[in-house]
Amino acid sequence: MARDGTETRTRLLMEAERLFAEVGVWQAATGDIVRSAGQRNASALTYHFGSREGALDAILAEHGNPVDQRRGELLSNLEGGPTTDTPAVRDLVSTLVRPMTAVLDDPRGRRYVRIIAQLSDRFPAWRDAPSGVDQTHLERALDLLEGVAAGDGPAAREARLLAMIQLMTVSLAARAGEMEHRRPHLDSTAYERHLVDVLTGVLTAPST
Repeated sequence: MARDGTETRTRLLMEAERLFAEVGVWQAATGDIVRSAGQRNASALTYHFGSREGALDAILAEHGNPVDQRRGELLSNLEGGPTTDTPAVRDLVSTLVRPMTAVLDDPRGRRYVRIIAQLSDRFPAWRDAPSGVDQTHLERALDLLEGVAAGDGPAAREARLLAMIQLMTVSLAARAGEMEHRRPHLDSTAYERHLVDVLTGVLTAPST
């Protein structure tokens, strides 16, 4: 792709990311994305990404792949320990949380978590990765957590897992918004510990 084409693609991606986060993934108009990127051709987004869904997948890949790589490093540290036992639930939850809280320090990372929180309809099919997104280590962590979560039977354990994912993404998005508008009540370390504790509780609370 020519340099000007690459620059156009980058501008479109940046504006799609901004508007998806600020206006909404399903509310942001394609025309607004194109105009915000300084493009006159109304089909520019389709030309570069195939569709607005293609632009969304590109955003998820750009941010999500490095996150999953970091998650893999954390998992390797856990699974490469002196014991062959399944890692503790809290330690596994931490491999989900820590790479995500790390991106909150960057404005684009905060947009990313605000976008993720809007995709709850995709969570039940979390094993089906979007195009270009590598979530190998996410799947590994969730498989391990599903195996140790409380609940009477596979369906109940999967429901716990989905509830945990939804709570995590909503909390991260709220944290991102808080960081944009005011000083958060908890510092980064305290927030991370708090979120890990809460999510661990969701997975391990006894069934009634």
